[in-house]
Amino acid sequence: MEKSQGKAGICGHKPKDAKHVKETLQNDAAPWDGGITQAIYDRRSIRRYTAEKVPHESIEEVLKAGMRAPSAKNRQPWRFTVATGKAKEEALDAMEKGLEREKENPLLPESTGYLQGAWHSLGIMRQAPVVIFVSNALGKEIGSAMTVDDRVSEICNAQSIGAALENMSLAAREQGLESLWICNTFFAQKEIRDWLGAEGEPYAAMALGYGDENPPARARKEMREVVEWRA
Repeated sequence: MEKSQGKAGICGHKPKDAKHVKETLQNDAAPWDGGITQAIYDRRSIRRYTAEKVPHESIEEVLKAGMRAPSAKNRQPWRFTVATGKAKEEALDAMEKGLEREKENPLLPESTGYLQGAWHSLGIMRQAPVVIFVSNALGKEIGSAMTVDDRVSEICNAQSIGAALENMSLAAREQGLESLWICNTFFAQKEIRDWLGAEGEPYAAMALGYGDENPPARARKEMREVVEWRA
Protein backbone atom coordinates (compact mmCIF):
# COMPACT_ATOMS: atom_id res chain seq x y z
CA MET A 1 0.00 0.00 0.00
CA GLU A 2 1.32 3.43 -0.88
CA LYS A 3 3.14 5.14 1.96
CA SER A 4 5.51 7.66 0.40
CA GLN A 5 9.14 6.90 1.08
CA GLY A 6 10.20 8.91 4.09
CA LYS A 7 6.74 10.45 4.35
CA ALA A 8 3.47 9.16 5.67
CA GLY A 9 0.50 8.83 3.33
CA ILE A 10 -3.10 9.10 4.41
CA CYS A 11 -3.13 5.46 5.52
CA GLY A 12 0.53 5.23 6.47
CA HIS A 13 3.19 5.88 9.07
CA LYS A 14 6.82 6.79 8.72
CA PRO A 15 9.16 3.80 8.34
CA LYS A 16 11.07 2.64 11.40
CA ASP A 17 14.77 3.22 11.89
CA ALA A 18 17.46 1.26 10.07
CA LYS A 19 18.31 -0.89 13.11
CA HIS A 20 14.70 -2.07 13.36
CA VAL A 21 14.62 -2.79 9.62
CA LYS A 22 17.80 -4.89 9.84
CA GLU A 23 16.49 -6.87 12.81
CA THR A 24 13.18 -7.49 11.04
CA LEU A 25 14.72 -8.64 7.77
CA GLN A 26 16.88 -11.19 9.54
CA ASN A 27 13.68 -13.06 10.42
CA ASP A 28 11.78 -12.26 7.22
CA ALA A 29 12.85 -15.09 4.92
CA ALA A 30 10.04 -17.08 3.34
CA PRO A 31 9.57 -20.43 5.13
CA TRP A 32 9.89 -22.30 1.81
CA ASP A 33 10.53 -21.59 -1.85
CA GLY A 34 7.73 -21.32 -4.39
CA GLY A 35 3.97 -21.02 -4.13
CA ILE A 36 1.78 -18.35 -2.62
CA THR A 37 3.90 -17.94 0.51
CA GLN A 38 6.92 -17.05 -1.60
CA ALA A 39 4.87 -14.45 -3.48
CA ILE A 40 3.73 -12.92 -0.18
CA TYR A 41 7.30 -12.55 1.06
CA ASP A 42 8.64 -11.34 -2.30
CA ARG A 43 5.94 -8.74 -2.98
CA ARG A 44 7.09 -5.12 -2.83
CA SER A 45 5.39 -1.76 -3.17
CA ILE A 46 7.05 -0.44 -6.34
CA ARG A 47 7.29 3.27 -7.05
CA ARG A 48 9.34 3.26 -10.27
CA TYR A 49 8.15 1.71 -13.55
CA THR A 50 9.43 1.28 -17.07
CA ALA A 51 7.42 2.49 -20.07
CA GLU A 52 6.99 -1.08 -21.36
CA LYS A 53 3.41 -1.85 -22.33
CA VAL A 54 1.60 -4.42 -20.18
CA PRO A 55 -0.14 -7.14 -22.21
CA HIS A 56 -3.93 -7.10 -22.01
CA GLU A 57 -3.92 -10.77 -21.01
CA SER A 58 -1.69 -10.05 -18.01
CA ILE A 59 -4.02 -7.30 -16.80
CA GLU A 60 -6.95 -9.68 -17.13
CA GLU A 61 -5.17 -12.29 -14.99
CA VAL A 62 -4.62 -9.69 -12.28
CA LEU A 63 -8.28 -8.71 -12.39
CA LYS A 64 -9.43 -12.34 -12.30
CA ALA A 65 -7.42 -12.86 -9.14
CA GLY A 66 -9.10 -9.85 -7.55
CA MET A 67 -12.51 -11.19 -8.53
CA ARG A 68 -11.73 -14.52 -6.84
CA ALA A 69 -11.26 -12.88 -3.44
CA PRO A 70 -13.62 -13.77 -0.59
CA SER A 71 -16.29 -11.18 0.20
CA ALA A 72 -18.80 -10.62 2.98
CA LYS A 73 -22.11 -12.34 2.14
CA ASN A 74 -20.57 -12.94 -1.31
CA ARG A 75 -21.60 -9.40 -2.24
CA GLN A 76 -18.50 -8.94 -4.42
CA PRO A 77 -18.76 -5.15 -4.04
CA TRP A 78 -15.70 -4.37 -6.14
CA ARG A 79 -15.77 -2.60 -9.49
CA PHE A 80 -12.58 -2.15 -11.48
CA THR A 81 -11.81 0.64 -13.94
CA VAL A 82 -8.63 0.00 -15.94
CA ALA A 83 -7.06 3.23 -17.19
CA THR A 84 -4.27 3.35 -19.76
CA GLY A 85 -3.10 5.88 -22.32
CA LYS A 86 -5.28 8.94 -22.77
CA ALA A 87 -7.91 7.71 -20.30
CA LYS A 88 -5.26 7.37 -17.60
CA GLU A 89 -4.06 10.90 -18.22
CA GLU A 90 -7.62 12.21 -17.97
CA ALA A 91 -8.14 10.37 -14.68
CA LEU A 92 -4.91 11.68 -13.23
CA ASP A 93 -5.66 15.22 -14.41
CA ALA A 94 -8.90 14.91 -12.44
CA MET A 95 -6.94 13.73 -9.43
CA GLU A 96 -4.55 16.65 -9.78
CA LYS A 97 -7.48 19.07 -9.78
CA GLY A 98 -8.70 17.42 -6.61
CA LEU A 99 -5.33 17.82 -4.92
CA GLU A 100 -5.29 21.50 -5.88
CA ARG A 101 -8.82 21.90 -4.54
CA GLU A 102 -7.80 20.16 -1.32
CA LYS A 103 -5.37 23.00 -0.58
CA GLU A 104 -8.21 25.54 -0.37
CA ASN A 105 -11.27 23.45 0.45
CA PRO A 106 -10.13 20.22 2.10
CA LEU A 107 -12.31 17.17 2.29
CA LEU A 108 -9.85 15.80 4.84
CA PRO A 109 -8.86 18.83 6.94
CA GLU A 110 -7.18 16.74 9.65
CA SER A 111 -4.96 15.02 7.07
CA THR A 112 -3.57 18.06 5.26
CA GLY A 113 -0.11 17.20 6.59
CA TYR A 114 -0.18 14.14 4.33
CA LEU A 115 -1.20 15.97 1.16
CA GLN A 116 2.37 16.07 -0.14
CA GLY A 117 2.37 12.27 -0.05
CA ALA A 118 -0.66 12.30 -2.35
CA TRP A 119 1.25 14.43 -4.86
CA HIS A 120 4.03 11.84 -4.73
CA SER A 121 1.49 9.08 -5.41
CA LEU A 122 0.17 11.05 -8.38
CA GLY A 123 3.66 11.16 -9.89
CA ILE A 124 4.00 7.38 -9.53
CA MET A 125 0.59 6.85 -11.16
CA ARG A 126 1.61 9.03 -14.11
CA GLN A 127 4.73 6.93 -14.59
CA ALA A 128 3.04 3.50 -14.39
CA PRO A 129 1.56 2.32 -17.71
CA VAL A 130 -1.62 1.02 -16.04
CA VAL A 131 -3.74 2.36 -13.19
CA ILE A 132 -6.68 0.33 -11.90
CA PHE A 133 -9.27 2.25 -9.90
CA VAL A 134 -11.20 0.07 -7.45
CA SER A 135 -14.63 1.20 -6.30
CA ASN A 136 -17.15 -0.06 -3.79
CA ALA A 137 -20.28 -0.34 -5.92
CA LEU A 138 -22.37 -0.50 -2.75
CA GLY A 139 -20.55 2.30 -0.98
CA LYS A 140 -22.14 5.42 0.43
CA GLU A 141 -20.64 8.82 -0.27
CA ILE A 142 -17.97 9.81 2.24
CA GLY A 143 -19.41 12.16 4.82
CA SER A 144 -23.00 10.99 4.35
CA ALA A 145 -25.10 9.99 7.33
CA MET A 146 -25.08 6.27 8.07
CA THR A 147 -26.99 3.96 10.35
CA VAL A 148 -25.09 1.42 12.43
CA ASP A 149 -26.08 -1.26 9.91
CA ASP A 150 -24.78 0.91 7.05
CA ARG A 151 -21.51 1.43 8.88
CA VAL A 152 -21.04 -2.30 9.46
CA SER A 153 -21.77 -2.99 5.79
CA GLU A 154 -19.16 -0.41 4.76
CA ILE A 155 -16.56 -2.05 7.01
CA CYS A 156 -17.36 -5.51 5.64
CA ASN A 157 -17.19 -4.30 2.03
CA ALA A 158 -13.91 -2.53 2.71
CA GLN A 159 -12.46 -5.79 4.01
CA SER A 160 -13.68 -7.56 0.86
CA ILE A 161 -12.09 -4.97 -1.42
CA GLY A 162 -8.85 -5.20 0.57
CA ALA A 163 -8.80 -8.95 -0.05
CA ALA A 164 -9.28 -8.32 -3.78
CA LEU A 165 -6.41 -5.83 -3.87
CA GLU A 166 -4.09 -8.23 -2.07
CA ASN A 167 -4.96 -11.00 -4.55
CA MET A 168 -4.24 -8.59 -7.39
CA SER A 169 -0.83 -7.59 -6.05
CA LEU A 170 0.18 -11.25 -5.69
CA ALA A 171 -1.13 -12.15 -9.14
CA ALA A 172 0.87 -9.24 -10.57
CA ARG A 173 4.05 -10.84 -9.21
CA GLU A 174 3.10 -14.12 -10.87
CA GLN A 175 2.72 -12.26 -14.18
CA GLY A 176 6.19 -10.73 -13.82
CA LEU A 177 4.64 -7.35 -12.98
CA GLU A 178 4.90 -5.02 -10.01
CA SER A 179 2.25 -2.95 -8.31
CA LEU A 180 1.51 -0.23 -5.80
CA TRP A 181 -1.70 -0.16 -3.76
CA ILE A 182 -2.69 3.50 -3.34
CA CYS A 183 -5.12 5.09 -0.87
CA ASN A 184 -4.08 8.72 -1.38
CA THR A 185 -6.84 8.99 -3.99
CA PHE A 186 -9.18 9.91 -1.13
CA PHE A 187 -7.79 13.46 -1.22
CA ALA A 188 -9.42 13.81 -4.66
CA GLN A 189 -12.47 11.70 -3.89
CA LYS A 190 -15.08 13.93 -5.58
CA GLU A 191 -13.02 14.53 -8.70
CA ILE A 192 -12.19 10.84 -9.19
CA ARG A 193 -15.80 9.86 -8.50
CA ASP A 194 -16.97 12.33 -11.14
CA TRP A 195 -14.43 11.01 -13.65
CA LEU A 196 -15.46 7.42 -13.05
CA GLY A 197 -19.12 8.34 -13.43
CA ALA A 198 -20.15 5.03 -11.91
CA GLU A 199 -22.40 4.10 -9.04
CA GLY A 200 -20.65 3.67 -5.72
CA GLU A 201 -17.56 5.15 -4.12
CA PRO A 202 -13.88 5.04 -5.16
CA TYR A 203 -11.88 3.13 -2.55
CA ALA A 204 -8.35 2.72 -3.92
CA ALA A 205 -6.13 2.60 -6.97
CA MET A 206 -3.40 0.23 -8.06
CA ALA A 207 -0.44 1.22 -10.22
CA LEU A 208 0.66 -1.69 -12.40
CA GLY A 209 3.60 -2.27 -14.70
CA TYR A 210 7.13 -3.57 -15.04
CA GLY A 211 9.25 -2.42 -12.13
CA ASP A 212 12.30 -0.22 -12.53
CA GLU A 213 13.59 -0.72 -9.00
CA ASN A 214 14.25 -3.59 -6.63
CA PRO A 215 13.87 -2.29 -3.08
CA PRO A 216 14.53 -4.43 0.00
CA ALA A 217 11.67 -5.53 2.22
CA ARG A 218 10.42 -2.85 4.58
CA ALA A 219 10.21 -3.31 8.31
CA ARG A 220 7.47 -5.46 9.80
CA LYS A 221 6.46 -5.55 13.44
CA GLU A 222 7.53 -8.57 15.45
CA MET A 223 4.89 -11.23 16.15
CA ARG A 224 5.02 -10.40 19.86
CA GLU A 225 3.88 -6.86 19.05
CA VAL A 226 0.73 -7.85 17.19
CA VAL A 227 -0.30 -11.35 18.35
CA GLU A 228 -1.90 -12.35 21.63
CA TRP A 229 -2.21 -16.09 22.25
CA ARG A 230 -5.04 -17.29 24.46
CA ALA A 231 -5.86 -20.84 25.55
